[in-house]
Amino acid sequence: MTQKGLVLEGGGMRGIYTAGVLDVFMENQIHFDGVIGVSAGAVHGCSYISGQKGRNIRYYKKYCRDKRFMSFRNILLTGDIAGEQFCYHELPEKLDPYDYDAFNTSDTKFYVTCSNLETGKPEYLQLTDMKKEIDLMRASASLPYVSRIVNANGMKLLDGGCTDSIPVTAFRKMGYEKCVVVLTRPQGYVKTPEKTALAKFFYGKYPLFIKAMEERHNTYNETIREIERLEREGEIFVIRPSRQLNIKRTEADPEKLQEVYDIGAEDAQNQMKQLEEWMER
Repeated sequence: MTQKGLVLEGGGMRGIYTAGVLDVFMENQIHFDGVIGVSAGAVHGCSYISGQKGRNIRYYKKYCRDKRFMSFRNILLTGDIAGEQFCYHELPEKLDPYDYDAFNTSDTKFYVTCSNLETGKPEYLQLTDMKKEIDLMRASASLPYVSRIVNANGMKLLDGGCTDSIPVTAFRKMGYEKCVVVLTRPQGYVKTPEKTALAKFFYGKYPLFIKAMEERHNTYNETIREIERLEREGEIFVIRPSRQLNIKRTEADPEKLQEVYDIGAEDAQNQMKQLEEWMER
């Protein structure tokens, strides 16, 4: 039987678009055999696995202005723009409890994409116990330059978007041939080259990672071309922003977050009939 997969792009606060899409999936009982998320896509995807509709937009709006959540103050104090203790322990364990039991007993397999600094390659890592393996989630969302390197599973890891922003090809090779892909950039977006002087300064000990950063725009644009080809051929189903998402990468305005979340929910609802028909083929 064909395995159905869900692939979730990252993108910092743009990822709240994905949260809106996933809440509509939950409302319509859209089920997948496997989910793979990158950075913010992983963060929002895990609440989909635990079935906690509305959780992500709720805590993002409540804590987006809290300096413990995401701030340059955190960088100065800890080396991480997103506070490790607050974001990955205090918030999910106490302030807005994550349903660890629901995640651990779900029949949907969950993977995060991380970047391996030593090999310059992506790692596609399955999480089976969210609480025990939270460092893998943290690694996937640890943005370069503003986050510490995460040591987990014997690897040095950072944000998966550095090496594979949209791992649809990898997920299909893993057996999830019928994939739904949720993007956080609208149709026609082309990534431009990044200045890599910072990469050489911060990660001089990891030449293969620097090379991956230098090629990041090419890798991304090639992936988008492949996604568009697969979409045309009916091999995958894509949900992407119907309009530009006017939101900062570190947005701290609850109204802007709600606006982008609503666009995601609206786009998913508008495509729900086509999605259900496609998944039944």
